[in-house]
Amino acid sequence: MSPTLRYSSSEPIDASQFIDVLERSGLAARRPVDSLATIEGMLRGASILVTVWDVEHLVGVSRAISDFSYCTYLSDLAVDVAYQKQGIGKELIRLTHEAAGPKSSLILLAAPAAVDYYPRIGMTQHKSCWTLPRWG
Repeated sequence: MSPTLRYSSSEPIDASQFIDVLERSGLAARRPVDSLATIEGMLRGASILVTVWDVEHLVGVSRAISDFSYCTYLSDLAVDVAYQKQGIGKELIRLTHEAAGPKSSLILLAAPAAVDYYPRIGMTQHKSCWTLPRWG
């Protein structure tokens, strides 16, 4: 891991910074980056936002929704491809889970390209997940 990396759970980011890291991570293909209002709402609605910076350059984000008691949904885990395979994603997950509290289960839906990543960092696959589509 780069010695210049700095993690923060108190530093806000704006929609353009979030979109930029989504694009540099490859996650933008699965997120509504063409809708600024939606991205802004995603940031406003986050219960937990953990960021990682290389000096002043945003290189990763973990965005989650939590009740801080029972469950935490890790909605976005994005790390710039130039910084991947350095343990940054694993540390973002650890810090997100820590912020959620010791009794909160961490839940996420993996992007197809990341399905093999999560078991390698100790996460267990759940056999069933049910969703309802967005309303338009």
